[in-house]
Amino acid sequence: MKRLVRWLIILGILAGVVSGIGYWGKSWWEKRSIPTFLTAKVTRGRIETVVNSSGTIKPVLSVSVGAFTSGPIAKVNVDFNSVVKKDDVLATIDSRLLEAAVEHDRAAVDSQKADLARVQALLQQSINNEKRARQLLAINKDYLAETDLDQYYFTRLSYEAQIKLSEASIKQAEATLKNSLANLGYTKIVAPVDGIVIERKVDPGQTVAASFQTPELFILAPDMDKHMFVYASVDEADIGQISNAQQRGQTVKFTVDAYPGDLFEGKIHQIRKNSTTTQNVVTYPVVIEAANKNMKLLPGMTANITFQIETKEDVLRVPATALRYTPLPSLVRPEDKHYLEAQPTPPAEGASTKTTANDKARQSKNRHQRIVWVKDGEKLRAVPITLGLIVNQFAEYLDGGLAEDQELVTGAEFGVPPR
Repeated sequence: MKRLVRWLIILGILAGVVSGIGYWGKSWWEKRSIPTFLTAKVTRGRIETVVNSSGTIKPVLSVSVGAFTSGPIAKVNVDFNSVVKKDDVLATIDSRLLEAAVEHDRAAVDSQKADLARVQALLQQSINNEKRARQLLAINKDYLAETDLDQYYFTRLSYEAQIKLSEASIKQAEATLKNSLANLGYTKIVAPVDGIVIERKVDPGQTVAASFQTPELFILAPDMDKHMFVYASVDEADIGQISNAQQRGQTVKFTVDAYPGDLFEGKIHQIRKNSTTTQNVVTYPVVIEAANKNMKLLPGMTANITFQIETKEDVLRVPATALRYTPLPSLVRPEDKHYLEAQPTPPAEGASTKTTANDKARQSKNRHQRIVWVKDGEKLRAVPITLGLIVNQFAEYLDGGLAEDQELVTGAEFGVPPR
């Protein structure tokens, strides 16, 4: 009997221990099953959309200066980075051959003028002879035969024609002289505009051959100390936003590797329509005009560009992590589970799976209608909201019942005791 009582006591103690362990384990498991929600607040501040690109800095205008005449370079008056004014002599070509050509053509003009004077004298003599012949014929018709009179008459006409020929020859010689003088003038290579010499491709003694193609001797950059152009290549997907930014007069900001601490600003000057396709990627050139008063922007520099598309100050902002979060169905209130279950209807068998243009346009418009989740006891409640600007970290909140500093769920952790 005593042994039976002892075993009953032992069994009761074991049953109590097992019951206590089971209750504690159940409580522990229930606590581990309750998720800990990660949250982020709705804040107020600045939000902007941007498009990043890279480009090359070039002068607003590059003027190529060449040579029209051939010959060895006698003198070069400028060097790289020289500041020149319009009509300054940049270089001189040896002019000895052209000077000789000018003298030859000037002598030809003098020769033609002398020949004209000779013909004029002969003409005057023929006029006098014809006049005397007609006077004799008026006294007596037998003094002069008609053939002699014809000879005087046609001799005068011949000299008159020679006068016109000599005058034309003089004009031709004078034109040749002008051509030689022009060629002689071209031996002086002058600056067509004010600017800075950014390229010099000739040295003294070098021979310039301009017979078939005009050689490029210098490149001038006018107004480089005032402004420069930045040539950027923008993806076709972003060119619409760039066009809108240009219409609003948005500022473009960029940096260069030479001055990483300096932030430069400019305006969109032009969106060019000549596209470039590289490995099936279509880009369009966008020209940005930027001030260059300190001459820090030099031709050929690489610019890291940020196009400011649209900027809004002091607006409510929803964190992007809250927009990307999709909870498990078990964490959502029953009345809100339809937001999770709303999925696109799969296409019928044999139907095309390609998205139509209408579908793409509708999806683009609906991207501003989103769902965020807030804590409602131990479950999550769905809040439909309407967004404005959408960027990487934030989205502009427009409508939906949220308030500043309200916490939105961005994730859930299991197995961590709630704080």
